Amino acid sequence: MTASPAPLVLVTGASSGIGRATALDLAARGHRIAAAGRDVDRLAAVLAELPGEGHASWVADLAEPDACSSLVDRVVTEQGPLSGLAHCAGVQAVQPVRASSAELVDQMLTINVRSALQLTRAFRRRSCRVQGASVVLVSSVLGLVGQPGAAAYSASKGAVVTMTKSLALELVRESIRVNCVCPGTVVTPMIDQLRRAIGPEGLQRVVDAHPLGLGRAEDVAAAVRFLLSDDARWITGSSLVVDGGYTAR
Repeated sequence: MTASPAPLVLVTGASSGIGRATALDLAARGHRIAAAGRDVDRLAAVLAELPGEGHASWVADLAEPDACSSLVDRVVTEQGPLSGLAHCAGVQAVQPVRASSAELVDQMLTINVRSALQLTRAFRRRSCRVQGASVVLVSSVLGLVGQPGAAAYSASKGAVVTMTKSLALELVRESIRVNCVCPGTVVTPMIDQLRRAIGPEGLQRVVDAHPLGLGRAEDVAAAVRFLLSDDARWITGSSLVVDGGYTAR
């Protein structure tokens, strides 16, 4: 009797940060990974780190109009139907409103909002996923609370929070759960971008605003894994805040 293949999860943004940590976490617990990202070399390095078998990497620029449906189609054709989608890809920018160009707003909405919707739309097709599949989108605490200089970013991440609720209600009839994770500031390559934007003193204020200090990508990955798992079978439409106490103030 042939054993069933290990569950397959598509992880976007897998070449670094939260996406990389999520791919490693899931692979360590027996999942097969479809690791998607834009950087060929970094994806190859992540793929080499993944324990177990049956993994593959996929180069995709989710800003392109047809990239999301194309990515899901390629993954399913080569690796089989998906049991989960962990959409960790995203962009961040700290810009005061006086400097927020139309191009910046479009970039935030394209990557952080449109790609989440289009990936979920492609994922929900019966030919692309198994029964009882699960979607986890990565939002941010700035989708829940405000912060100076983050209007465009907060708007995009707030959209993910409310999108999650609407998708959960729509897709429950198809036995698909949809949740999101709202991380606080996490030590990833994006932290350098933040330091350049707000300076060392500004970054220290960010650190001080997290009672438990800054998080690690692995902290968020554990939350993503939980929401994908059967342990979260009675959870849908929720936003799991993983922020070291940032929003408790």
